[in-house]
Amino acid sequence: MEGRQRAGFIGLGAMGEPMARHLHRAGHLVAVWNRTPARAVALAADLGVVAAADPAGLAAGCDVVLTCVSADDDLLGVVDALLPGLRPGMLVIDTSTVAPDTAREAARRLAVAEVGFLDAPLTGGVEGARNGTLSVLVGGGEAEFERARPLLESFGRRVVRFGPVGAGQATKAVNQVMVAGIAEAVCEALALAQRLGLDSAAVVDTLGNGAAGSWFLDKRGHSMLAGRFDVGFKLRLLHKDLGILAALARAEGIDLPVVEAARADYARLLALGHGDEDISALIRLKQENVKSGTLPATPSLPVTGPGAP
Repeated sequence: MEGRQRAGFIGLGAMGEPMARHLHRAGHLVAVWNRTPARAVALAADLGVVAAADPAGLAAGCDVVLTCVSADDDLLGVVDALLPGLRPGMLVIDTSTVAPDTAREAARRLAVAEVGFLDAPLTGGVEGARNGTLSVLVGGGEAEFERARPLLESFGRRVVRFGPVGAGQATKAVNQVMVAGIAEAVCEALALAQRLGLDSAAVVDTLGNGAAGSWFLDKRGHSMLAGRFDVGFKLRLLHKDLGILAALARAEGIDLPVVEAARADYARLLALGHGDEDISALIRLKQENVKSGTLPATPSLPVTGPGAP
């Protein structure tokens, strides 16, 4: 393909693997790497690309490297591992959710090697990654953004630059306040619907078409009522994001009470062993909260795990 940018992808989890597949369909993907090598080897064999031995080896055969990892230290570790294989003029695009300061530190380390950087966190869930309909929240230079746009549009329906490096992560922080608050409200409301003896499935279908409608209610309402919590974003990752928000709030000298309430709830779920469940597992706590009283309640999902009452 004329003008093709050769892309490598690092981090092949629930989001990263489908994103890498979209890059391959668009003709860009040439190499992959994953901390668990078997995932990279399997995907490389399926797509006919290279399973790199290490990040530096991946970088050596690429023009652009995309990363999708779990935490701030992971990103900086990957950046350091990439450096021996990078060349001046290359571009690294991080799609992870990390602190804005971490994105700026990654950019500083790469600038020493004359390599550009974009922070490009995502929203839209695992479904969005699979369907290529993510929103991509970008921070970085205008020239780097325009260079990256064709790659980001392979898996993003909306790709928007919000400012310099760190602005993408700042926008993702705003997004996560909304995500946490909506999850709190929806889970509490559905637990109340059960407590009142309502047809909860009908509540989801009906109220979802009104002012109470949301992505979370639409995508997670029925699955959480069915006790299925294996469908999306792991709550331990949201708890990590809420920690980033708490640090931002302290730095700005502001209070984020919704964030603190959600952070406490997810900390309890983590302690009970539910860290790898979808964030909709929050309904477990909300059901426990409405158990007491005299109104008949439909059976609720037990809060189980180490240390459960």
